[in-house]
Amino acid sequence: MEYKEWHDAEGAFHSQRRIYFSAANVNKVMSLHELVKMAADIAVEDYRTRGMSREFLAEHGVAILVSRNSFRIHKMPEENSVIKMSTWEEKPEALQLVRCYRISDLDGNILVSAKSTWIVMDLNGRKIMPTKNFTLRAMPQIQTESDCLKPAKISVDENGFELLDSRKIKFSDIDANGHTTNSRYAAFVEDALGEEFRKKTPRDFRLNYSKEVMLGDELFIYGKTDSENSRLTLVGKTKDFTSFEAELFY
Repeated sequence: MEYKEWHDAEGAFHSQRRIYFSAANVNKVMSLHELVKMAADIAVEDYRTRGMSREFLAEHGVAILVSRNSFRIHKMPEENSVIKMSTWEEKPEALQLVRCYRISDLDGNILVSAKSTWIVMDLNGRKIMPTKNFTLRAMPQIQTESDCLKPAKISVDENGFELLDSRKIKFSDIDANGHTTNSRYAAFVEDALGEEFRKKTPRDFRLNYSKEVMLGDELFIYGKTDSENSRLTLVGKTKDFTSFEAELFY
């Protein structure tokens, strides 16, 4: 089968692909970290095919970094299935770009809907750029409804959390930007889950990035279960700062 990639008349970017064995977990469905990786990759590819590669952005003094992800999982894509993933930009917030995603099977049934927010980093001043100043492309004005949770702040209090896992950041965690690639944080979440949660696919998964961890950092993952709301909250910390927060609903 020939897998296609294209932009439609409204500007959305579509990509067909197969879920290969290496992208599936022990439950024979796509893993959470592969889902996060796929979302990041198609966003980068959308920009690249519109003439805004990472190199082009860097030459113009900016980098675009994912800040928050929210996924509503209707049915996780299965091993060896063929899917269509679609993405488009929406009207930005003052300090964050907004991007939507939809994964469907080839019959058009929605498997995953998602939304993410991204910051535009001024590489010269090393500070966040207001989105109105990001003028390398026409600012999108579209706003659509999505059934996923809003990519927003995850409320975390310090009571009731227990240490679930710890790990040292290794060379294979680091990407071309020199810090831990965003999909690895979802792998850290997966590895910290207890057996009862590893056998389940969450209905909703939110992942927020606070501060990147670097090569050699030691990361401690804490978790708290809210049985009443079928929610699991995880926080990743070093000895000096909070790196990420995640929330899973079952």
